[in-house]
Amino acid sequence: MKNILKISCCALAIGVCFPASAALPPEVQAMLDTAIAKGDKAKLEAVAEIAKATYPQDEAEIAAVVASYNAQQAAAAEEHKRQAGFFDNWKGTGEAGGFITTGNSSTKGVSAGLSLNKEGIDWRHKIRVQADYQRADGETTRNQWMASYEPNYQLSHNLYAYGLGMVERDKFQGFSNRLTASGGLGYRVIDNDSMTLDVKAGPAWRRTKWTVEPATETLNGLLGADFLWHVTPTIDFTNGTQMLWASDNSTYSNVSALTANLGGALSARLSYSWRRETSPPAGLKKTDTITRATLVYGF
Repeated sequence: MKNILKISCCALAIGVCFPASAALPPEVQAMLDTAIAKGDKAKLEAVAEIAKATYPQDEAEIAAVVASYNAQQAAAAEEHKRQAGFFDNWKGTGEAGGFITTGNSSTKGVSAGLSLNKEGIDWRHKIRVQADYQRADGETTRNQWMASYEPNYQLSHNLYAYGLGMVERDKFQGFSNRLTASGGLGYRVIDNDSMTLDVKAGPAWRRTKWTVEPATETLNGLLGADFLWHVTPTIDFTNGTQMLWASDNSTYSNVSALTANLGGALSARLSYSWRRETSPPAGLKKTDTITRATLVYGF
């Protein structure tokens, strides 16, 4: 990796010092070189704008230097992704706080979650873990958790194939264990600096171990959507929807969250989760909701 970075730096130096266009005035070249040495794209662009205003006759040459720098940075970042192993370049968040539920249980308790993401050249990986727990008067009144892994493989710029493995536990909704496996196609409908929207669909296999009824195995149809909106530089809105259809029981779920950055890696999050089972075990309600308020740490 060090050799790759050295090669990229050398190539960058050559591109800046020996541009294809006419040579820049020494003072302009010095300004740009100083900004490049800091490795800050925003500062380079700010310096370039000042240089263009001061030396309008050299605007094309200044733009060429900035374009060369950006191209070299993009190439180095892509090569870094190609050389990375599976356990490299993961980013994520951890969160902890409290929750309030309605439906089959009306409780308050503690909530914790972990989210890991990795963006490669052809592959994307997403890992999610969420748990809610409450105990009162010596009895557990809430013990719900979920873990999932979803790899995506890019087939084209917007089209991708997905896989999904998920395990859940929620006795208060009638099951002690539920396994879900799915695979299909996804498409990025919106992809810009302020928002993204992914939709996916495919078959899914589910095995549910009910608390009061025999275990079932079903073939389902899965439809999902994930939306991200950068409302402001410090506030994000996310929404995830998943629908699983089957002849005996279907599951519909939605999670909406508003996350506000408090400074650095720390954020505050308020989320609302809604889940509906069309045919739950006898005596149970069809709909449950969870409202969570958590502090989030990014890493």
